[in-house]
Amino acid sequence: MRPAVALFAAVLGLLPLTGAAAPVLTPPDAGIDGLMQAYDGQVPGAAVLVLHDGQPVFRRGYGLAVVEDGTPVTAASNFRLASVSKQFTAAAVLLLVEDGRLGLDQPARQWLPELPPAAAGITLRHLLSHTSGLLDYEDLMDPADTRQVHDADVLALLSRQDRLNFAPGTQYRYSNSGYALLALIVGRASGQDFAAFLQQRIFRPLGMTHTVAHQDGVDTVAARAYGYSRIDGRWQRTDQSTTSAVLGDGGIYSSLDDLARWDAALYDDRLLSKTSRRAMFSPATPTPEPDVPHYGFGWRLNGPVQWHSGESIGFRNVIVRHPEKHLTVIVLTNRNDPEPYPLAQKIAQRWLDTLQ
Repeated sequence: MRPAVALFAAVLGLLPLTGAAAPVLTPPDAGIDGLMQAYDGQVPGAAVLVLHDGQPVFRRGYGLAVVEDGTPVTAASNFRLASVSKQFTAAAVLLLVEDGRLGLDQPARQWLPELPPAAAGITLRHLLSHTSGLLDYEDLMDPADTRQVHDADVLALLSRQDRLNFAPGTQYRYSNSGYALLALIVGRASGQDFAAFLQQRIFRPLGMTHTVAHQDGVDTVAARAYGYSRIDGRWQRTDQSTTSAVLGDGGIYSSLDDLARWDAALYDDRLLSKTSRRAMFSPATPTPEPDVPHYGFGWRLNGPVQWHSGESIGFRNVIVRHPEKHLTVIVLTNRNDPEPYPLAQKIAQRWLDTLQ
């Protein structure tokens, strides 16, 4: 281990400064810095967290959260999670199932009667597992309209389409539409705004003090990392698109520090019951996607590995969990490419090689 990494870990209280045995696993070398070299310097950056047995064994920011003023990425920088947000939407539904307010096999139209007759067979379970057959709302938007759409607008778009891609429950097709509708169902079943429900039932109880389902003009994002894309040879801010205001499928901002609290809650009953966690992480449907043999509720499942990526304009993120090894890798980036899942796999492998 390089001196800089050892000092960083010591500051976190992870390594003793004497010859005593280390209380947690430590990296075999400092190769993560090499893997993250493209994110370092005066460019849109990344935040990397490795958790083992609930402890941060690697936690570091690279590059810039705000290119224009040189604000660096830190463990407290808040990134737009994009589709990593779906696991929080799924958790919100499961909390309301525990409350007795929702049922996984309830028809979606029970809560959203605006949906067309073709959607009569769609249940909450179908929405959670991407087996509803709903059309993707992004395909229904007017490309000439530059206004941002919200979850309610997604419902309005779908209500005018009395057709599905396939009969509910017969196929898998990744659906942002389904998770936007789930956010509306959470709101109607709880009697609360979806963002407020997340704050009251998930973020605040877990101490995720800087995590927010962001709504322009309603709240602010502390320590915000802005999204960028490389255009005409330079990094340009591309932080928002017409779909960035949809909350249920990708509108949450969070940081490494807050996501560490979320990860810890997935190991015990502090938030979700064992039954709910089993439902979340059990294969709900097979998928044809590479590296995703099955999908649960808000999580991609590859054998014992639980993961989800998130991609939106200016952001690429991933969380990869190896619960049998009590190992989690989180990579958050504020740039339009590349997909960080292979990078997270390489980072995880550095620890997995020593845990065999």
